[in-house]
Amino acid sequence: MAFFDTLRQNAAALSIPGWRPLTRWLRRRLPTGLYTRSLLIVILPMLLLQTAVAAVFMERHWRMVTERLSDGTVRDIAAIIEVIRSYPQDSNYNEITRIADQTLDLTIAVEENGQLPPPRPRPFFSILDGILTDQITQQIKMPFWLDTVGDSKLVEIRIKLDQRVLRVFVRRGSTYASNTHIFLVWMVSIALVLVIISILFLRGQIRPILSLADAAESFGKGQKTEGFSPRGADEVRRAGLAFIQMRERIERQLEQRTAMLAGISHDLRTILTRFKLQLALAGDKPELSGMTEDVNDMQSMLEGYLAFAKGEAEEDFGTLKLGELLERFRSDFEMRGRKLTYEIDGEDEIAVRPNAFARLAGNLVSNAERYAKTLHIHAKHSAKWLTLTLDDDGPGIPAESREEVFKPFYRLDEARNLDSSGTGLGLAIARDIARAHGGNVTLGESPSGGLRAIVRIPA
Repeated sequence: MAFFDTLRQNAAALSIPGWRPLTRWLRRRLPTGLYTRSLLIVILPMLLLQTAVAAVFMERHWRMVTERLSDGTVRDIAAIIEVIRSYPQDSNYNEITRIADQTLDLTIAVEENGQLPPPRPRPFFSILDGILTDQITQQIKMPFWLDTVGDSKLVEIRIKLDQRVLRVFVRRGSTYASNTHIFLVWMVSIALVLVIISILFLRGQIRPILSLADAAESFGKGQKTEGFSPRGADEVRRAGLAFIQMRERIERQLEQRTAMLAGISHDLRTILTRFKLQLALAGDKPELSGMTEDVNDMQSMLEGYLAFAKGEAEEDFGTLKLGELLERFRSDFEMRGRKLTYEIDGEDEIAVRPNAFARLAGNLVSNAERYAKTLHIHAKHSAKWLTLTLDDDGPGIPAESREEVFKPFYRLDEARNLDSSGTGLGLAIARDIARAHGGNVTLGESPSGGLRAIVRIPA
């Protein structure tokens, strides 16, 4: 342990200043998806390797071949200059021109009393220009002028010979390694083939993971996932089998809980019905009025408990029109002398569990109806999300209790409670339904002075 502590301290002491901001900057800009990251892991090393190979090839092979070709061309030109000097009797230079053309593959011309043109600017990143300049300087050692710029297939060389100027036209391929593009084409083509193979292979490996993620997300929202089957690599298959086993265990537990609750519900309702019958037979006696209210409260509480325990997971997804639902809430508000306004941004029709969503919104609206005089609902339906914002002018909920009220059976005796039955299950049921849809319910302070409830679900 002491060794690792010392190593960690030394690493911290040798850390580069500003390294952490750089890593954070890279982390924010690098892709987060497994598919993209896997492609980068495959492609980046291949690109780095090919870049290194290309750099070595360009530096060694390309330059070496160009030097040898240029050296041979300059030697031929030097030989022509020696012939011109050694045999001045050929005043028209016909034999020299013929020998250069037929034997050396050079086109030459001699200008009497000629002058060299002004020096041309040396091109940037031109290996040929630099190598030819060095070779002529070393072998011929005379004033010269070069023209290697442009797309022409010829290179022009002018050399000053006393009062004459020797003009030499040589094919660019004789002085320059012009077949380098073949290597680059092959390298790029092979890289593209490897990238395509990698993409196809990675897509086949990533698709089972995405299917597993979709199945887990659908199951978390209460949707059916019968079409899922484990496939892909062994590790992905193990994860898929573990998910299926977990889903089966959860479904068995839900079935057992539902069956148990159904039995409890039947037994308790039978007893309550017996109580009601006995009270009805006893007649309207003042001393029995409290017992009648207790029985009604017990039935209401029992219905609330069962509704919270069962939830709405068994309901299938369907379509619901927000306008009709909110208009029904507005009518209920008017019947009780309260004011409700609403506005809808986006599509009016949403894809949810209709009964569950209506109950979620109804719980929140009922809460405002009990404690507030006005309520404004703003519904925003975007491409992926539905956001309901409910603002009322009631007493609100203290900030420190806004998360506590989502716990089952939690009550706010001093302020407001979401469940009209007084069981403290209203907010718990609302959040349970929202999370079953893949969203959430949060509370805050309303600009109207009361409570703001925000429902955000994918729809």
